[in-house]
Amino acid sequence: MTHKTAGLLLAGGLARRMGGGDKGMKLLAGQSILQHIIGRVKDQVEVLALNANGDPSRFSDYGLMVLPDVIQGQPGPLAGVLTGLEWAQQSLPDCDYVATFPTDAPFLPTDLVDRLYAAMKKEGADMACARSNGRDHPVVGLWPVRLAGDLRQAMIDDDIRKVDRWTARHKLTVVDFSSDPIDPFFNANHPDDLAEAEALLAQTP
Repeated sequence: MTHKTAGLLLAGGLARRMGGGDKGMKLLAGQSILQHIIGRVKDQVEVLALNANGDPSRFSDYGLMVLPDVIQGQPGPLAGVLTGLEWAQQSLPDCDYVATFPTDAPFLPTDLVDRLYAAMKKEGADMACARSNGRDHPVVGLWPVRLAGDLRQAMIDDDIRKVDRWTARHKLTVVDFSSDPIDPFFNANHPDDLAEAEALLAQTP
């Protein structure tokens, strides 16, 4: 890995469609969704942390640093990106990028970070995010630590809350991932999705 990249699992959402609580804690084939995701991404980054609000002790079994949003009021995943960038800026002096991962997507590609980085470098882009099935996944991204101040200003001064509104200000590359045999960004948003995820897990390498 030629790039120094930290990873941040985004668990700051309210999970209303799942009936509340932490989506990543729902069980899938005997393991939490979060455990499945950690297994797929931990070797892709130098260090992995979790972005979550509320009592951090509920994640104590995972052995990860828990970082609450640096902007109050549940402003969404962009606040998670900012939290990761400011964490890296302050605590990880050799870190160039932060990769963000949703905590409801148990089939994330095991080459995700390297592919995002390669595409970004090839195109001379500032940042990269993933796409599958013709759909962009803006929270599955690779973000440069050098833009931490830019993002804070966008959120505080310009009240930007949507990821794509911020990325539109910079050069973004979008990387296509195959959805054959399954979409690697399948996300478990509803209780019914868990049963589908169990079936898909049997097909996953």
